Amino acid sequence: MSDSSSRYSSIALVKEIESPENPGGREKRVALIPSDVGQLVKSGIKVYVEYGAGNGVGFSDDEYLKNNAIMQTAEEIYVNKSLIIKFKGPAIASVEQMSEGCTLFCMAHFNSYPDRAKLLQDRRINVIAMEDICESPKYETDHKILARVAMNAALTPFINDQTIANLQVRVIGWSERLRGAIKRAGNRGPRSLRVIQPTLAFNELDAVGPNALYFYDSQSFHDQQDILLQLHNAGTHLFDLSEFEREHGQQAISAYRGSHPPEEFGLRRIQCLHETGQAGARYGLSLLKEHKPSVDVANIKAVILGYGNVGQGALDELHQHGVKHIHVLGRAQTAKESIGYWLKDADIVINGAEQPAALRGKNFLISNQHVKELIPENSVVIDLVGGSATNRSPVEPVISCSFLTQPYFVQDGVLISSLWGWPMMGMMRETAIRYSGQITDVLISREKLINGLDKLTPGVKLALVCGPF
Repeated sequence: MSDSSSRYSSIALVKEIESPENPGGREKRVALIPSDVGQLVKSGIKVYVEYGAGNGVGFSDDEYLKNNAIMQTAEEIYVNKSLIIKFKGPAIASVEQMSEGCTLFCMAHFNSYPDRAKLLQDRRINVIAMEDICESPKYETDHKILARVAMNAALTPFINDQTIANLQVRVIGWSERLRGAIKRAGNRGPRSLRVIQPTLAFNELDAVGPNALYFYDSQSFHDQQDILLQLHNAGTHLFDLSEFEREHGQQAISAYRGSHPPEEFGLRRIQCLHETGQAGARYGLSLLKEHKPSVDVANIKAVILGYGNVGQGALDELHQHGVKHIHVLGRAQTAKESIGYWLKDADIVINGAEQPAALRGKNFLISNQHVKELIPENSVVIDLVGGSATNRSPVEPVISCSFLTQPYFVQDGVLISSLWGWPMMGMMRETAIRYSGQITDVLISREKLINGLDKLTPGVKLALVCGPF
């Protein structure tokens, strides 16, 4: 029943059950919430919903019925459906219920479960992996560009005189306006990059003088400790994002857009990456407090590998919990000859650094040796990247993701967690709502996936991991 050359006229919304990446059926989120089902129905699509699909995150069958869904049993839901939508990948038994030529739209993690992938191919099921759909073209907001060009302006003198490798960059506070600056600093390879609390006194600062740069935003940073004057008097470099915005903002943003045409592909379209970082860091802190009850969270040594979307979520969470100094590691700091310095005596290490597929299973940023020799007993390693035995994480002890049935394990006295579906840690309903809005937008708004496989936009074509059949 191939619909590859025609518009999908019906959708089956399936309830989450136990599957290879959902042992025990702990994943309760639903891919489409009732109000978004209503939008799809208004656009002329029949939406079949499995009974109980939304119960796990507080959406009743009655709410789906009020939005004109057609409710069906588990035995009925797969029969003669051209487009099947669920959140996590399917159970093996569910694949066997699907009709040849239909399309499965889910978080497929296709390379992580080769046996299921082969079954889907053998049964000629088209698979679109939600996690692989990208913006096309890439979209950049003004505030991200502003932060990026401001940090670039701050670092240019050090790049030009070749002293960047000795520069200690300190970003005061975390905010959406600062995240682009943090990412740009990480890309430029300074000696160190830390995000610090805006409440620190001068005597708590670890970097002062001509080899230090403090980057801040006076729109949100109110210098109650008078550290800026003291830093200035000590010959430290200072840079204010708000001042740069007033003097150069619009001109700098326009110049950037003029010299940087949009890239063909951008960020993931269906994602809760920031929430993933938040949930991972929150869980990591809870483990740390449980196993190091005397720890003072404000003074812990916190290390984050990477400064992308998941890393920024972890930064946000640690900052909200009052951690005074958060070490952010870029490529220079995660090199084999350097990373040991940062991991030594760490209380919490959070990995948000992705690696190319060719390096997975070959290059480990956090090795078994690091865990054994450098990271103290009862410290915590949180892996936000994850993977499986065939698609390894950059954290060597992580052979495969952990699940809610057993979120962490202990190796050489260190607590390690690499949970599949971090937002399930207390953010299930909120992230279900966000995912649903993104999925609906991909279906009928920006990408119009509902029009069929022969009309896929470039960003969706990337995600067609099986088919077309």
